[in-house]
Amino acid sequence: MTQDSGEATVSMEIPAAKTRRREFLTFLVLAFGIWPVVAVGVVGGYGFLVWMYQIVFGPPGPPGG
Repeated sequence: MTQDSGEATVSMEIPAAKTRRREFLTFLVLAFGIWPVVAVGVVGGYGFLVWMYQIVFGPPGPPGG
């Protein structure tokens, strides 16, 4: 039982150019696709919560008398 079988091992590494391209495309999808949608959802969700709070408890300001 030997560790070296005498055959050259073939490295399955991805070339650096493909890795850079894949990372760049991933960045573009995140930066211009997913994060803007998440940002709009968060801001819209916060606005909805404030709107619902004001419907239940009234708008901010001094009490009417």
